[in-house]
Amino acid sequence: MGASPNSTFVVSITPFRADGTLDEDGLRHHLARQRDAGVGVYLAGSGSGEGYALDEAETRRVLELGVEELAGHVPVRAMGVEPRTADEAIGRARVAAAAGVDAFQLYSLDQGHGNRPSPAELERYVRTVLDAVDLPVVLSSHQSVGYLLPVELLASLLDGDDHVIGVNCSTADVTYLLRVVDAVDGRADVHVGGPLHALTVLGLGGQGFLSSDANLAPRLCAQLIDHAHHGDLPALQHAYGELMRLYTVTRELGGITATKAALDLLGLPGGPPRPPRVPADAATRAAVQRRLLDGLAWPAVEGLR
Repeated sequence: MGASPNSTFVVSITPFRADGTLDEDGLRHHLARQRDAGVGVYLAGSGSGEGYALDEAETRRVLELGVEELAGHVPVRAMGVEPRTADEAIGRARVAAAAGVDAFQLYSLDQGHGNRPSPAELERYVRTVLDAVDLPVVLSSHQSVGYLLPVELLASLLDGDDHVIGVNCSTADVTYLLRVVDAVDGRADVHVGGPLHALTVLGLGGQGFLSSDANLAPRLCAQLIDHAHHGDLPALQHAYGELMRLYTVTRELGGITATKAALDLLGLPGGPPRPPRVPADAATRAAVQRRLLDGLAWPAVEGLR
């Protein structure tokens, strides 16, 4: 399986109503914005998707709604959360397959207490999952679990298994990213997590980036890829500057909590985060309005004003 054209994905929020229940109409509306912008979608993710707060029935419903709204238009994939065991990952992959998504992201093991699996244990884990599911798989090498997948393991998996269609690489270590791109060698897609190295991965021969930022600015994220494809350097510089400002301010103000507050202030679905997260307080909402909505140019780019 070879690499795909350059692309961007959103790690989609999961909209909730004020009472904490899943907002299905809100999710449909949110996904339509991503679809219309041409952004691929990862659902029920561990970060901005609040997947850790969803039960199995809710996860299944989120994936089903995603397939209904997105299939045939943009890629729709299950992201899931970091598993403790291979059996847990297999169970999530089977839920994803039953929902009809295009692919399943396989997170690295998070065994708790800061434990880091050995290379042999990681290989056993990944191969056990791949042997048990038919769905195409995107491997995640994410700094959040405290380690990165060995590059040699990634190369070995791609040598012998066409289940693997991509690698999502989330790290500030550009030298590791370069080794991943070289090891993959065009046999699958390489996307970076977040916009920080969006231009770097394209320059190294990868396919693009996935981010939480497209929840607010899907067209801006898609435009960055489009400008890079057409070699429009001034437009690319402007889009990347706006995206990095959005990224920086959102994280300074609380990440997904700030993102959901911004969506609410814009009259877009999102709702509150689920416990144990708490909604943005009045001071944070005021800062979101001032610094994020009034202080940056991206809402005008998105046509939200």
